[in-house]
Amino acid sequence: MTPWTLRSPTPSRSTAGDGRPLSLLNVRGEVAPRRGPVLLVHGAGVRGRIFRAPVRTSVVDALVDHGYDVWLLDWRASIDLARVNWTLDQAALYDHPPAVRKVVAETGSPEVKALVHCQGSTSFVMSAVAGLLPQVTTIVSNAVSLHPVVPIWSRLKLECVVPAASLMTHYLDPHWGVSAPGLVPRAFTGLARAFHHECDNTVCKMVSLVYGAGAPALWSHELISPETHDWLREEFGSVPLRFHRQMARCVRHGSLVSAERLPGLPQDYAAGPPRTRARFALFAGERNRCFLPESQARTHRWLERFRGGYHSLHVLPRYGHLDMFMGEDAARDVFPVMIEELDRGGEPTA
Repeated sequence: MTPWTLRSPTPSRSTAGDGRPLSLLNVRGEVAPRRGPVLLVHGAGVRGRIFRAPVRTSVVDALVDHGYDVWLLDWRASIDLARVNWTLDQAALYDHPPAVRKVVAETGSPEVKALVHCQGSTSFVMSAVAGLLPQVTTIVSNAVSLHPVVPIWSRLKLECVVPAASLMTHYLDPHWGVSAPGLVPRAFTGLARAFHHECDNTVCKMVSLVYGAGAPALWSHELISPETHDWLREEFGSVPLRFHRQMARCVRHGSLVSAERLPGLPQDYAAGPPRTRARFALFAGERNRCFLPESQARTHRWLERFRGGYHSLHVLPRYGHLDMFMGEDAARDVFPVMIEELDRGGEPTA
């Protein structure tokens, strides 16, 4: 494995289209990259560091070792940025296009590839199909993209628990498992402890309460190390219930729909053909209990209607949601397939 260093000691600051801050961290090997830039986009209520779990080989290690110029984006859902009551539409319009333009400007490369996860994937794909990312040629998407399909218990939580919770708080926060400041946080932490007995990590329990169905919801304990399981206590933060309400509408509709009307964005993102020529490589863990593998299968079928044989779908056995990146054996089972898809490339829109 090639040793890697940060290109600079602190992230590069950028600005979203509505003036909010963005953060980009460039990670390169000691040898100059021989391949172009790849942008990594995290999910909701975490941060770019989620791709650098304390495993033997992280996905960042694997990409740098393979010669890619790696960029980690912290967008408005990041716990490293000031909390904001965001929607997926805001990220699609304001965050991802300027982040891609910043990478193009910094690297001089006219094309960018992307590895996107969960709500970083949904919002990035929304931006791409709306025609806002012409520089992006390849999108490797994990867990969910345009067609969210969730377990029955998750749908009940979206339809029943989220409206009730919205009367008490604007945010839910798995880190309440470490520190629960107030009656409402303590009540939700108590619920997590009451219904989840699979481990003694209360943040792990809270993640399952907030994000999915299962015990736990986002990974299999047998696939992640005790060190990673403990590390996760500090890797989750607040997520707005406004996002959960948008996801409830999307699940009900069967595909991603807007939570607010913003210029240049459609109301229904799957209503017309994608305004991008980027190639999509869709990944799903067979055991994902946050978004079922059918989510990616439906998006693959939708994409194939417009350009058959161009896109790909991978459903990986044993894996779930985040253990696709944090699993001890992910460097053997997952990363080579993702890198192969990045290497295949795609076409710029322009």
